[in-house]
Amino acid sequence: MTDSHAPVRADRRAELAAGLARVRSRIADACAAAGRDRAEVTMIAVTKTYPADDVMTLVGLGVTDVGENRDQEAAGKAAQVAAAGLTPRWHFVGRLQRNKVKSVLRYADVVQSVDSVRLASALDAGVTALGRDRPLDVLVQVSIDGDAARGGAVPDSVDPDLGLGAVTEAVAAAGGLRLAGLMAVAPLGWEPERAFARLATVAALVRADHPQATELSAGMSGDLEVAIGHGATHVRVGSALLGMRPTLR
Repeated sequence: MTDSHAPVRADRRAELAAGLARVRSRIADACAAAGRDRAEVTMIAVTKTYPADDVMTLVGLGVTDVGENRDQEAAGKAAQVAAAGLTPRWHFVGRLQRNKVKSVLRYADVVQSVDSVRLASALDAGVTALGRDRPLDVLVQVSIDGDAARGGAVPDSVDPDLGLGAVTEAVAAAGGLRLAGLMAVAPLGWEPERAFARLATVAALVRADHPQATELSAGMSGDLEVAIGHGATHVRVGSALLGMRPTLR
């Protein structure tokens, strides 16, 4: 008996393969334009609202890094992918509430959205409680426009919980965490060039104090070229790879 779903799966694999080829070409072209080695830039496939089948297909096509931004969706998806014997590197890229830390730590290899000392402390405690055998890689999210209400630690702020200096120091000092670098999203209303130039300046200042913080996660489907031009080491790609997202309910 023929599986009526097989043609759909084959078509979807072809769609994902084509999207992946286009994104990889864009990244390669952007690296060439910036005079950078293509190997310096990692693509993170942001699969929110898409099924575990898409993640597994992408891994089969050579994708190594996957991003999710809602724990209630990501936890089950990561479990399905693991049950299939696949082990992509999972990045949690959304705003993280402290009451979700324990769940996120069960699958995330990287948390890219640490934006407060309290969240850093909760993650550090969670790593210890779970007995993880290695530190959690952390990127500190930067609020480029200084509006912490939209997420991100604030540069040039002395706030003991939300200032970028305080957050980076807290992560660097935590035994269960490894300060890998910074993450940011271009603010609404800002041209990507302005946003990522500002981020590059902030990143250089952080690296002066924390030389190990070399990763810079910036740029998405619409602006990855500009981000790469300003030093992004990771780009978070969703719609350009997977197609337009279903509406979140």
